[in-house]
Amino acid sequence: MRFRERAEAVKRRGLPPVEGPERQLFLEAAKIDFQDYAMLGDATATLEDGILRLEIDLRPRDVG
Repeated sequence: MRFRERAEAVKRRGLPPVEGPERQLFLEAAKIDFQDYAMLGDATATLEDGILRLEIDLRPRDVG
């Protein structure tokens, strides 16, 4: 749940007053942050023998 909330926070955050190439770098970083948090939020976690395993299904979803 925490990572889903973080992904939503990244989507809602505003842009700081930056211009030029720095603005594009900020936008790219926000996109990567969102993707990372969204993937972790969708992960299925298991703990076996002290090993935390996160499983993320990257297969495309069927449309239809």
